[in-house]
Amino acid sequence: MPPAASSPFATFAATADAIAGTTSKLAKRDLLAAYLRDLPAADVPVAATFFAGRPLPGAADKLGLGWVQLSEAVARASGAGDRELSQAYLRHSDVGDAALELLEHRRSQGQSLTMADVDHAFRAMSEAAGSAPRTELMTELLRRASPREARYLGKIAARELRIGLREGLLEEAIAAAFERPVADVRRALMLVAEPGETATLARENRLADAALHVGRPIRFMLATPVADAAEVVRRVGDEAWIEDKYDGIRCQLHLGPGTGGPRLFSRDLNEVTISFPEVAAAASRLDGELVLDGELVPFREGSVLDFASLQTRLGRVKPSPELVAAVPVVLIAFDLLHRDGRDALDAPLRERRAALEELALPDRTDGGLLYSHLATARGAAEVDAFFDDARARHNEGLMIKDPDSTYQPGRRGLGWLKLKRALATLDCVVVGVEWGHGKRRGVLSDYTFAVLAPDGESLLTIGKAYTGLTDAEITEMTQYFLAATVQDHGRYRAVTPEIVVEIAFDRIQRSARHRSGFALRFPRIVRIRTDKTPDQIDDLATVERLYQEQASGRILLATGAGGETERIAAVGSAEQGEAAQASGS
Repeated sequence: MPPAASSPFATFAATADAIAGTTSKLAKRDLLAAYLRDLPAADVPVAATFFAGRPLPGAADKLGLGWVQLSEAVARASGAGDRELSQAYLRHSDVGDAALELLEHRRSQGQSLTMADVDHAFRAMSEAAGSAPRTELMTELLRRASPREARYLGKIAARELRIGLREGLLEEAIAAAFERPVADVRRALMLVAEPGETATLARENRLADAALHVGRPIRFMLATPVADAAEVVRRVGDEAWIEDKYDGIRCQLHLGPGTGGPRLFSRDLNEVTISFPEVAAAASRLDGELVLDGELVPFREGSVLDFASLQTRLGRVKPSPELVAAVPVVLIAFDLLHRDGRDALDAPLRERRAALEELALPDRTDGGLLYSHLATARGAAEVDAFFDDARARHNEGLMIKDPDSTYQPGRRGLGWLKLKRALATLDCVVVGVEWGHGKRRGVLSDYTFAVLAPDGESLLTIGKAYTGLTDAEITEMTQYFLAATVQDHGRYRAVTPEIVVEIAFDRIQRSARHRSGFALRFPRIVRIRTDKTPDQIDDLATVERLYQEQASGRILLATGAGGETERIAAVGSAEQGEAAQASGS
């Protein structure tokens, strides 16, 4: 146990420092367990929530504080100027560590912070109307804090605790603190989706009472990416359930007597019911109490529309009737998690799907709620054929599921797999780089890249990527880009456009953010093209052509023996099928 500190929150900070200071997983677990064990009952849920890296429990854990508000609060509390603040952040890439540095020489106000003080302040920020009062509340909290307390106030507020405490270790620490089986703690957290509530249940020996709360979203089960059909067969075996991988928004539907009508929750657990009134209206015709997992997609006349259509609905809190009519959205349901007082998460998928189909969701003519397209594949050739069929239906690829798998909220295992292939790749030139954060602090890891303009000389930005290269490649390229910097803007550096990178992506979207007028969805670096010079990169005309082919549904994908992706243009469903056969899939 770390040494006694001057206030309850200072003890939290000292424990967090001790956990961050060891690489031993057992030591991290034991330090946290000892801390939780000695806490007053009221502080246990607060501390567990903070150690999960969240300022508040539930979907309301967002404080409404971005970098601008947090940095302003740190500046006010410390008296630092803009340049001093910017330099501190660049040194640490962490608002909490920057706060520690800037407040270290400030005379402490000597106020003792309790866990309840911090919890109440965070709740007040979450409930405040507008950024100004939130910033003022954060400023006052930092002024009351010691520098080391301020460090963790900043980290928790930014949801970036970064002390090497993964969720599994938090579960083990809760179990060890209150001498409960770790399997029971994990199951409780899976159901209630709240570390704080789970810790309280463990302390009171009530883990068996944990249950899914209808109206409170739980984390979504995740899928593990696989490279090809052969890997699918190796992972799942002879019976693979195949669903289309829809290109929309993951959604959880909750319905029951205590929910006040159907409620829709997105992947980040925010409620989005008001944004999709046609789905809520369709769900209101269902009976009983239930929780469904599915995907919100734009859908008209029996066909999924392009993701670009859905973009017109995103960000519209309350869409107009005209927009709803122009871009109707449906919930494609693929799992049932709860029905009439009984949780189904531990049941095998084949039982959950059977229960889902018993609901008799509206058919395609009614819209609003549909079933996912489901088939069974018994070999790599069938997986490839289903993949081409899914792409012909304008979907991203395939979800492959073990019919005997249970539902594991927030976990990425081998029960669910996903198979996607890049729409295409573009050769681009790097024009800017940014300092990374977290594991990549201290290296230039975020690359802004561009394509050629119609004049054949100018460069037009089209995206930014930070995945795909190895740590060794990033370290080597950091030295290169430091020498190739033409303008240093602090966190961002404009560099000489010399390095060509091959960029894979899932979709092209219209965007005013980049000078090209387009943005790449889920861009990732395939490789550095040392064999190409900047005058050999792709141009805007290529981007526009791909965008038009994508929007018209005329692109099918095939991966040849050499691993190269080829684009196959087809017109009409019959020709799409012929093209898929010609690809050898």
